[in-house]
Amino acid sequence: MSGSHAGDGRRVVVIGAGIAGLAAAHRLVRRGARVTVLEASERVGGKLLPGEIAGARVDLGAESLLARRPEAVGLAREVGLADRLQPPATTTASLWTRGALRPMPKGHVMGVPGTAAALAGLLSDEGLARIERDADLPRTEVGDDVAVGAYVAARLGREVVDRLVEPLLGGVYAGDAYRISMRSAVPQLFAAARTHTSLTEAVREIQAQSTASARTGPVFMGIAGGVGTLPLAVAASLRAHGAEILTGTPVTGLRRAPEDGWRVTAGGRVLHADAVVVAVPAPAAARLLRAEAPGAAVELAGVEYASMALVTLAYRRAETDLPEGSGFLVPPVDGHTIKASTFASRKWGWIADENPDLVVLRTSVGRHGETEILRHDDADLVEVSRHDLRAATGLAATPVDARVTRWQDGLPQYPVGHQARVARVREHLAGLAGLAVCGAAYDGVGVPACIASAYAAADQVHGDLRAVRQLTADPVQSLHGGAGE
Repeated sequence: MSGSHAGDGRRVVVIGAGIAGLAAAHRLVRRGARVTVLEASERVGGKLLPGEIAGARVDLGAESLLARRPEAVGLAREVGLADRLQPPATTTASLWTRGALRPMPKGHVMGVPGTAAALAGLLSDEGLARIERDADLPRTEVGDDVAVGAYVAARLGREVVDRLVEPLLGGVYAGDAYRISMRSAVPQLFAAARTHTSLTEAVREIQAQSTASARTGPVFMGIAGGVGTLPLAVAASLRAHGAEILTGTPVTGLRRAPEDGWRVTAGGRVLHADAVVVAVPAPAAARLLRAEAPGAAVELAGVEYASMALVTLAYRRAETDLPEGSGFLVPPVDGHTIKASTFASRKWGWIADENPDLVVLRTSVGRHGETEILRHDDADLVEVSRHDLRAATGLAATPVDARVTRWQDGLPQYPVGHQARVARVREHLAGLAGLAVCGAAYDGVGVPACIASAYAAADQVHGDLRAVRQLTADPVQSLHGGAGE
């Protein structure tokens, strides 16, 4: 491999420069490895994408970080963004349901309520009564896994799923609540369901535990200038520490080297590495692993993805009068096209401060299995977004600018059995020293989960490299053990 690297550590190739690949590289560089990152596209960052609209800086991909997990905010601080971390200016959100914007209820776990109180207007009288009957129902077994929608509907009725759970889960996974794994998507609820007869009682206990833990600080965090600046800062830090990042360099081959380590074919050349981290979406990982780990490749090829589009709109502030709050979610059962809208200028103080004469908002369209709407051209997606916004909020002004960002196969789906699939992937890879996988396809689609996955992969290959060094330095002791064994 070419390029100047700090330190005398082992050589590691990271395939993929999304936030997972960059985080893995960052971890490895800090531990003395000489790292080359290979990225097929012309930019780093993956689903984190900074951009502009009407001269305003915005995110065109993920816009917030879950702050109650340490990985994302911790990485931001490590790469010099500590003074730009900002919580949302408002966290009050609504549901656009039954013809009106209604406040999002409190006291729920991913839309699953602990009580029927405060749900009037969101649910019918029959739906409210159905929740109250939960305590009288016999236990519903969850087994090794169960679909969130199926379990909640059995306990509380389909109306709770269709009008509360579905819009929240859809905002995270762009998926179908009746297919999404409760074990993977809502693990707290899955664990509680295994020990509680009543679902509402389990939700209340989770809420009580959350309150008792006395967690302080915001639930979510943004970054002034956009969350899309995080991968740029990580990449800059990597380069400053001697790592090499090659964009426009698709990897076409990954094989174990006959002598030792791995051979990576990319950009018309072959690179030798002591270890490799594969940080690309599941279909691309499947292609790369087919030769050396065919079982893992088969499993990864079966991971489904949802496509979506984000429509970002800028309006003159003098012509715009939005409802209070940070935006709203949309239950699919109501038949609207958009699935959510974020009032970005209201949610993020830095956008409002930088652009006092503009109001920026965005909508999202597309769920798993909804392919027809995404065949429309950009102008159509802008128009349908404006139509739904007008119906929901009364916003009739003409935007001064609009941008459509399409995320083809952007979100991996976590159906029932997803954790078992991931476990099988890792079992197939267990015998391949110096090789690890990470990213959104495994242990969570959020930015902190992707970074945690990256750190685990980096730690794994780092441990493999240490074992090789120890074996090389003292093969007798390494093979037969030291004193006392």
